[in-house]
Amino acid sequence: MSKTLRNIFLGLVLFLLSGPLVVVSGVSLNAKKRLFFPPEGISLRWYVELLTENSWLIPVKNSLTIAFTSSLLALSIALPLAYFLWHYRVFYARALFALGISPFILPPVITALGFLSFWVTIGFYGQIFATMISHAIFFVTLPLVTISLGFESIDYEIVEAAETMGANSSTVFRTVIFPMIRPYMISGYAFAFVLSLNEYIVAYMVAGFTVETLPIKIFNSLRYGYTPVMASVTVVFVLVAALIFGLIGRFGDLPKLLGALNPEEK
Repeated sequence: MSKTLRNIFLGLVLFLLSGPLVVVSGVSLNAKKRLFFPPEGISLRWYVELLTENSWLIPVKNSLTIAFTSSLLALSIALPLAYFLWHYRVFYARALFALGISPFILPPVITALGFLSFWVTIGFYGQIFATMISHAIFFVTLPLVTISLGFESIDYEIVEAAETMGANSSTVFRTVIFPMIRPYMISGYAFAFVLSLNEYIVAYMVAGFTVETLPIKIFNSLRYGYTPVMASVTVVFVLVAALIFGLIGRFGDLPKLLGALNPEEK
């Protein structure tokens, strides 16, 4: 493929990817309560409403609380599991790893129905902590994969050298292993956090309209009345995701976090 054709192809891909965001951004700036593009007048009133109206602030608070807590729970599950699989090399490691990533591999509707049945059975349907735990299990795959990549990148000779110098297991983990996998933990947490903010199916199945998150609020708004606030929420979501992944790309080794090998590892 020539350079000109390649540039045309990349330009077309960029246009297709950025086009919807440009339209949504334009809609969020409408001065009137209309979903028009190009916008009729320019106003930031819908961003102000998003940050001041309780009807939107409560879903924002719920979404942030669920995303923060569930990502932390997912990380606390993934870290010991990844460490166990890396350190002990048990024969059933592949099966255990597959079990850890299975919630994310299955269709979300199937996973959500399973959560729904479970929480209804034990009587905690509609509770915010049920959504937190469900999201933690659903998104545990992300920190599990990134942390496992971090463990696999460790040269085991470094660990053996620390043990030879007299360090016990806890000291080796605290002073040698943990600093090396910390970037992978941060990236796994960030991935789970962003996806939890945007997740709808599991949150709706587990909490219904009892705990209204931003995706559920947007769905309700689509049913009962269109306002440009929905577009402003979308823009804010995209900016938050771009900021988080941009920081990971700037200060971390993003290709390696996504599974790419260094030339000497191939």
